[in-house]
Amino acid sequence: MAAFMAVTLAVVIVQDLPLGSYLMRTERERITTALERDAFVLAGRSEEALEAGVPDPALVTDAQRYHRSSGARVVIVDTSGTAVATSDDDQATAGSSYRSRPEIGTALSGQITTGQRRSDSLGTDLLYVTVPVLSGEQVVGAVRLTYPAHVVTDQVRGQLRALWLVAAVTVILAGIVAFLIAGTVTRRLQQLRRTTEHLAEGHLGARTPESAGAPEIRSLARSFNRMADRLEYLLRQQRAFAGDASHQLRTPLTALRLRLDGAADLIDADPAAARRTLASAQDEVLRLQQLVDALLVLSRADDSGTAPQQTDLAEVARARVEQWEPLADESGTRITVTAPAAALVLAVPGAAEQIIDNLLDNALTVSSSGSTVEVTVDKATGDAVDLHVLDHGPGLSAEDRIRAFDRFWRARTDTEGSGLGLAIVAQLARASGATAELLPRSPNGGLDAHVRFRAVTPR
Repeated sequence: MAAFMAVTLAVVIVQDLPLGSYLMRTERERITTALERDAFVLAGRSEEALEAGVPDPALVTDAQRYHRSSGARVVIVDTSGTAVATSDDDQATAGSSYRSRPEIGTALSGQITTGQRRSDSLGTDLLYVTVPVLSGEQVVGAVRLTYPAHVVTDQVRGQLRALWLVAAVTVILAGIVAFLIAGTVTRRLQQLRRTTEHLAEGHLGARTPESAGAPEIRSLARSFNRMADRLEYLLRQQRAFAGDASHQLRTPLTALRLRLDGAADLIDADPAAARRTLASAQDEVLRLQQLVDALLVLSRADDSGTAPQQTDLAEVARARVEQWEPLADESGTRITVTAPAAALVLAVPGAAEQIIDNLLDNALTVSSSGSTVEVTVDKATGDAVDLHVLDHGPGLSAEDRIRAFDRFWRARTDTEGSGLGLAIVAQLARASGATAELLPRSPNGGLDAHVRFRAVTPR
């Protein structure tokens, strides 16, 4: 607001200072022109009396009338420079010689003179106009009109006062406009500040309106709300992870502690039973390690801020199937892969590998010996590529197929899984801009784990 007023004041000063000088010059020229015109009028009236050399009371009357109407002092002299009539009331200066006045001498020589000089007798500056009185080509006298210079200055100062009053009003109006403009900006910034403070106090749902204010403020509000959404999501994920981890780790830790306590009691009395208890404890440690690893993978998937990159899904599928074949052979299960030469999709780094690994792990767990797990990659449409992992397991109901992507959900409690595999698949798919779902393979059982990736659009 102060800057706006300062700029306005600077503009007004730059404009008004030359204007004031112009007004002073114009007013002086106007008065001089008027005096010169009136002097010629008086010269015309005094020509006959000056030519005859006879005093004329009418000249005195005309001079005094002009003095009263204009404020200018009138002196009419003959060819010798002697005053024959003045505008003074007492006419005391009539008969005095004005020949020594430079303007009188110049006018008697036939020239018109105008200017400003200092009057020692009056103690002030005078603006004067002197014109010769002509009779044909002969100079018979002169008329001088003098005007106090301060009158011109006073008139200009009055105009300047009005001008500066307008300038002051302009600056004040500029301040009011600046206040209104600044208010619209600062109100939105104050609102954004209050929202920031609410968010800092833990109110994760605090948001600021995005539809009001200048374009820059609206853009800032949108960025702030996106940041708040991301912060709220990360904090909720962190709390959910902490709650899930503490809940799921409690059971294996408790079981591990009990087995270790039992083994310690049996070391002396029954070493064989102690060894069996320690073996169970090792199994529990292995389960605990798998659970922690799955939780860490899920946590990294939740916090992933990496942009999806180009990945050859067909190549990844073939490589992962090759890695899983030895484990499938141990359980008597076959894995086949059907994929084109290349299938370029968008996925965060490592997502395609982990998605296929988790789906194969689930498929091999539920598949019986002698069955086949099929992995297929095909282009569904021009902008999507489908991944299918098909098994011959018992399948799931429609409700369970939806719940299967929840964290720690398991179809049966007697399995060794952590219940995080499909949750990891779903989270990695979301981070990659893909979708994951479980579809029934046939009425007799089996599941089709389907993930649809975004295809890389050729340029």
